[in-house]
Amino acid sequence: MAGRLDLNADVGEGFPYDAALMEVVTQANVACGFHAGDAPTMRWICRLAADRGVAVGAQVSYADREGFGRRDLEVDHKTLVSDLTQQVEALREAASAAGVSVGYLKPHGALYNRIGWDAQQAAGVVEVCLSHRLPLMCLPGAVAMRRLSSAGGTVVREFFADRAYDARGGLVPRGQEGAVITDAVAVADRVRQLVDDGTVTTIDGSVLEVDVDSVCVHGDTPDALTLAHVVRRSLGPALR
Repeated sequence: MAGRLDLNADVGEGFPYDAALMEVVTQANVACGFHAGDAPTMRWICRLAADRGVAVGAQVSYADREGFGRRDLEVDHKTLVSDLTQQVEALREAASAAGVSVGYLKPHGALYNRIGWDAQQAAGVVEVCLSHRLPLMCLPGAVAMRRLSSAGGTVVREFFADRAYDARGGLVPRGQEGAVITDAVAVADRVRQLVDDGTVTTIDGSVLEVDVDSVCVHGDTPDALTLAHVVRRSLGPALR
């Protein structure tokens, strides 16, 4: 694996590890209120980020608090751009008050998966990234990644330490057995394989090459804090 890697986690979603995770990660994906989070939580996370030198990213989603942003919704382009803009601006206000800036945009849940293949939804995300001059954190090869790169934007390619991959390099749906990886040894092995070989073993046993910039641990994965420490140790000198 060429280059060094960041370690990111989803925070501000109401789970108990936020403050401790901010001691471990280099990037914090802050929930912006549409699937979880609220203004006081955003301000608190941004203050923690300022104190610890952690980069802040806008974790934007469909307007779906009931489904935690994981329901696949049909949203027209204008509405999607408006919703995402509202979320970015809310986090920017909180970040500014803490003396930090919003450094990237990362879609959450169903929207994250959707922009991997849906050109219309990807176009909305790309428009917001370009208008706010924000890099997009997404899976390598996503439709949104290709569109943003073609338009001169910046992409942060992401690897999931705690999620299984399918043979095409996509994430295995959460409802499928084995989709979420909670075993610390398995997570450590995956990260070491990424660092040493630049590959990931998929759920069907095939091996894919991956070229990424940041490694994610979900804040709602069981024992997320332990897994974050495991990933940090496994990254070793590769950690940015």
